[in-house]
Amino acid sequence: MEKILKGLIQKNNTKIVLFVMDGIGGLPEDGKTELEAAVTPNLDALARQAATGLHIPVSYGITPGSGPGHLGIFGYDPIKYDIGRGILEAMGLGLQVKKTDIAVRCNYSTIENGIIKDRRAGRPPTEESEKLTRMLQEKIPGMDGVKFIFGAGKEHRFALVMRFPEDLPAGAAAINDTDPQKEGNAPIPPRGATHAAQKPAELAAKFLEKAAELLKNQKRANYVLMRGFSTHPQMPRFDEAFGMKALALATYPMYRGLARLIDMEAPDIEGEFADEVSLLKSNCDKYDFFFIHFKKTDSMGEDGNFWGKVHKIEEADGFIPQILALKPDVLIVTGDHSTPALMKGHSWHPVPVMIKSPYVLGGISQRFTERECLKGELGILPAKDIMPMALANAGRLKKYGA
Repeated sequence: MEKILKGLIQKNNTKIVLFVMDGIGGLPEDGKTELEAAVTPNLDALARQAATGLHIPVSYGITPGSGPGHLGIFGYDPIKYDIGRGILEAMGLGLQVKKTDIAVRCNYSTIENGIIKDRRAGRPPTEESEKLTRMLQEKIPGMDGVKFIFGAGKEHRFALVMRFPEDLPAGAAAINDTDPQKEGNAPIPPRGATHAAQKPAELAAKFLEKAAELLKNQKRANYVLMRGFSTHPQMPRFDEAFGMKALALATYPMYRGLARLIDMEAPDIEGEFADEVSLLKSNCDKYDFFFIHFKKTDSMGEDGNFWGKVHKIEEADGFIPQILALKPDVLIVTGDHSTPALMKGHSWHPVPVMIKSPYVLGGISQRFTERECLKGELGILPAKDIMPMALANAGRLKKYGA
């Protein structure tokens, strides 16, 4: 399909905006999902005009991480391009990742008597975690001839790049996450699944031991969990695959990292979603494709905060008129995955999606909700097929065959 699609690409002056409300899908509490409980006049008005449906981020029953979730809606097959979370976090923080490197996404966490009490250390202020990350860089510049490069992220997050003295063999990053994904469990020791990953896994274990010693007197952030061990993948650039110059607008580093990995331009943004919208307005004439990311819907879902997620959905709804005022030829609104507050985490459930353009049927769904989108003309489709639909609606695909 990639080869066929590439042969059909034709360039024009149309603009496509992809608005991602992270983790937007939910499940009912007292009969209503978060989207159904929210007051969203702008999203609902858009849904009545748009082609609506639900998308499957990876495959039926598969719960996606944020990396594969976004890759799918960017038009890449998340099964073919299996990318670790670590490289996304590292690149999003501006760290260079070479062929000699293994990148890891890390969380500060709270541990007591060997048991994890809080996987995110209470989401400490970014300024607090930055100090801790600088301390780790100073105290652990490397081990066993391997250089350590740290990058401070938001709240509890940071990235670690382990730079080895030579290029790494295939399978060197095949190391399990040490995060059990649930409080009340012990951290999982890092182990290599391949021969090439044995030494990197041993090095990770040494780092965790040293970091725990340095952090032991911290009230909350007294331990480190490691996720997404990864090396630099090979994949086509976005402009090569889809014929568009793209701008990614995201305040969280991981999403910038993913965008940079496929050569979207992704400036560092400090601030709130309103700052992303301001950059969208000021750059609307310079690019063909715009990815704009709203994070807090996912954060509230992960925290199990149903009404917090509802309020964030309503906040996102308030920005729709500003995006529409730019008159994009195609507007896509969706999420990268579902994060039901009921489950306090990502889930496998299909994700609402709508595509607004002059060339859709529309008039089917009355609201932008899971149940209403199920009625729409898009049906239930793989996430990777959203991009061809957007290209077609933008007049960017030629006819296939005679």
